[in-house]
Amino acid sequence: MIETGIHMDPLRMIEDLDSSRKRAISRVQTKALNVMTSELVRRGFEWVLPVTLAKSTDPLWPDPGASIEKRIEFDIYDENVRTMQSMIIHKLVLASLGPEKFFIVSPNIRIETRKRAATGRHLYEFTQLEIEISGGKMEDVFRVYEDLIEATVRAVQEDVSALRETELMVPVTPFRVRSRKELQEKYGKDWEQIAPLKETDPFWLTDIPREFYDYQDMTTESWRNYDLFLPEGYGEVISGAEREYEYSKIVKKIERDGVKKEDYAFLLSLAKDGKLKPSAGAGLGVERFIAYLCGVKHIAEVQPFPRIPGVVPPL
Repeated sequence: MIETGIHMDPLRMIEDLDSSRKRAISRVQTKALNVMTSELVRRGFEWVLPVTLAKSTDPLWPDPGASIEKRIEFDIYDENVRTMQSMIIHKLVLASLGPEKFFIVSPNIRIETRKRAATGRHLYEFTQLEIEISGGKMEDVFRVYEDLIEATVRAVQEDVSALRETELMVPVTPFRVRSRKELQEKYGKDWEQIAPLKETDPFWLTDIPREFYDYQDMTTESWRNYDLFLPEGYGEVISGAEREYEYSKIVKKIERDGVKKEDYAFLLSLAKDGKLKPSAGAGLGVERFIAYLCGVKHIAEVQPFPRIPGVVPPL
């Protein structure tokens, strides 16, 4: 699905809402979300409703995978707020003060640069299936998402047979774990684009220099974070980490990255008081996962009202 070279017409895509293909994709999405959320509830996860406006949200910096053209901020009730880029800050707080494990079907707004319109993998409004486990480790998150993906693929395998050019195979679990350094050495500087085309199975990628809230061993400088990459060129579909919880480390990393401490005042106050607990979690990009299941050429095919970078549709 990489570099489609097309600029899809969102008006035409909206007009095609009643097409048999569009309806089939919608039914796959319904079944996939039902499988995943039902399984999470069965495992004892609590379902938390999302936040869309907040004073504090994911800075997305310094993230090598981020390409944001604009951050949306405005005032309400004489206070500055931002649209949600990721509920990570809220998840860290909730994992410390609320349920031990929970999930959120969370809308996100990230105004991607226009050049990403043709990748077939990016949207400026999308949804994440987020989980967080208080006291959890990287391997706990791996097992949850691996089971969700395997169960979902089994559930929709027959439904997507008429949509895909190739058969959707049930992945073998556990998925292979690869380091960023390993893939850079194997595929070169463009490993992020090449690896999903070359690899035949989903794989976890670890040790990624990223935002202040991802856990980093300050002695070895290695990171306890991870992404899940899908084959067939669909690329990264899950991003997550074990979390920082020590006040001194968080402050040091915020200052190192040039992030405004005042934007994370509540999180920092929890950490300073020793109330921020270690946790682990991640978010699965729903639209990208559905695109992979259905074998679509452009991720916007799975949205009733496409949000393609650089395009503002009539609805």
